[in-house]
Amino acid sequence: MSEAVKKLFTSKIKALNIGLDIFYESFKAQDVEVVHVVWQPPPKLEKKLEEALKKII
Repeated sequence: MSEAVKKLFTSKIKALNIGLDIFYESFKAQDVEVVHVVWQPPPKLEKKLEEALKKII
């Protein structure tokens, strides 16, 4: 086994969690170093509403 592979399997896990709190909490419960980013996809808007919003923004 190469040194890079050995290092991969023996190093401490670090994670980036995007979105779901439950995954973040699961990592934390396992003492994994994790960064949580609060994110959700933009809502799907009706076409007229979306066009009006684009004009405002």
